[in-house]
Amino acid sequence: MKSVELFTGAGGLALGTAMAGFHHLALVERDKHSCHTIRENQQRGIAVVSDWCVYEMDVVDFDFSTVDGEIDLLAGGPPCQPFSIGGRHGAHKDERDMFPLFFQAVRELRPKAFLIENVRGLLRQNFINYFEYITLQLAHPELQPNSNESWVDHLVRLERHHNSGANDDLGYWVTFRLLNAADYGVPQKRERVFIVGFRSDLNANWSFPESTHTEEALIWQKWVTCEYWERHGISSNDRPECSAKLRSRLERFGANLLGTMAAPWCTVRDAISDLPPPENVDIASSIPNHIYIPGARSYPGHTGSPLDEPAKTLKAGVHGVPGGENMLALPSGEVRYFTVREAARLQTFPSDYYFPCAWGESMRQIGNAVPVTLAYIIASSIRCHLQELTVCRKMIGAI
Repeated sequence: MKSVELFTGAGGLALGTAMAGFHHLALVERDKHSCHTIRENQQRGIAVVSDWCVYEMDVVDFDFSTVDGEIDLLAGGPPCQPFSIGGRHGAHKDERDMFPLFFQAVRELRPKAFLIENVRGLLRQNFINYFEYITLQLAHPELQPNSNESWVDHLVRLERHHNSGANDDLGYWVTFRLLNAADYGVPQKRERVFIVGFRSDLNANWSFPESTHTEEALIWQKWVTCEYWERHGISSNDRPECSAKLRSRLERFGANLLGTMAAPWCTVRDAISDLPPPENVDIASSIPNHIYIPGARSYPGHTGSPLDEPAKTLKAGVHGVPGGENMLALPSGEVRYFTVREAARLQTFPSDYYFPCAWGESMRQIGNAVPVTLAYIIASSIRCHLQELTVCRKMIGAI
């Protein structure tokens, strides 16, 4: 199936969709460092990226008419800074709001489906009207704003059109959900908004994949069966105490969970336990991107990720790397920065995917990425549904 991706970054979303069976005809990214990362992996012979056609340019300058054939999936993560809790909260007033360019891409490419990822801040109360505007413009991409028409006035027209039940030449059925990556096997607590649309003429009936992993299962394996500690070879003397709060939760679980539990959340230890400590330079230096970075320190609000929990959300940061989100908190009480390789593991990049830039820039790229595993799960579901729709239409046509 054919796809186009905008705002590609270092390739997290693109990797997931490619692994799900989508063939990228074009990937558009203006940041030269992110493009360098993808090209470096192409030169290293990483198979999944070998045939990617990367356009190093601003999306506003990309000519969508150069893309041949019908597009099955248009994907992308418009810059999140206008909606990030740590940003300026400008939304449509922020010059980095690229949603209008995604609307344009939908209009011009007319994909069978689209997939968008963005920060959870997009759902904040003070953005609620603009988020409605985004979903309605995606549902009716050809109902464009008039010259000098504000988005607020355009929203009124979109609402009126949407409620009228009028048929569009090009329309989309749109749905969204706030997903926690940890619930899908990613070793990181990362909540992001995903918006998915299917072209109306396909009569799709799609829903987001159900979660596969739970915190309750992790607690159960730690403090009831002890499977977690045994799997990692942690002796009973080296295991932390089960807190009163956790014991209370276990009592609430009761026997109802026995035999019916989902997989446990994946932890930092699950993700990086096979990597040697980066302080051991002689061994760690043989592993790409696994370089010790000194200088980490802990203070309130800047405490790192516990080893035996999913990591805190890795972030790109506005001015350099935000150390609190990119530190590992060891059981001894010490903290250290994650290496680039460890951070890539927490974002479920393939182990051979290489980040050629300096530590800060590489961590920015990783922090901005969509976890590859979560992208793969959602994209696989979209692809399967598109295939089912194609089969149904062929069967109906044969009758």
